[in-house]
Amino acid sequence: MKIDVVFQQLVGLGATWVLWALIGLSVIALAIILERLVFFLSTKADRADLRVQLNRGLSRKNLGLVKRKLDESPSIEARIVSAAVGAECPHEAEELMQAETAIQRLRAEKNLAFLGTLGNNAPFIGLLGTVIGIIGAFAQLDASGGQLTSGLMAEIGEALIATAVGLLVALPAVASYNGFQRLIQVRLSQGDALGRELIAHLHLLAHDPERRAPMSTPRHAEAS
Repeated sequence: MKIDVVFQQLVGLGATWVLWALIGLSVIALAIILERLVFFLSTKADRADLRVQLNRGLSRKNLGLVKRKLDESPSIEARIVSAAVGAECPHEAEELMQAETAIQRLRAEKNLAFLGTLGNNAPFIGLLGTVIGIIGAFAQLDASGGQLTSGLMAEIGEALIATAVGLLVALPAVASYNGFQRLIQVRLSQGDALGRELIAHLHLLAHDPERRAPMSTPRHAEAS
């Protein structure tokens, strides 16, 4: 089958199938946006309270208390810092934090690539519908012998609607993608800032070994 024949068949279907495709993609995008909103709300943390709990445990030289408090929080920041608790040296703590940060980034960016891709390509999908509609309009014009008919105006209207729908689908997808990416960066930066306080404490212990002796260890370390 020749490609021009296939394209003519698509033109015969009009831009309606493009509109339905855009609507289906927008429904998927809305589901992802709602799911990510629930995720970020459920992992929201009070950074000031986390910092207080961290400093309180460090001042009491009780890493077990710090670990328990951090594990009680579902936040991204707490998981990043918790990964470094129990590290033997600042370098180890930093490596553990970087590894956990990468894990949390993947967790937070789940399905966001779809929003980014849709935001970039929805206008082009709408433009495809416009092109198909214009070709259909020319076909109607040729069939009517150059006379304006209701069918011709319907084809032109459908073509313009496809472009508008493509833009309407793209705008919220792009806005949501950028907003979520900004939120992820803020959460990861806050986790890194909290972790730096733990690393600073480990640096202090490295330069003053006598402070390490009374330091309580997490439960999993005691059990092993």
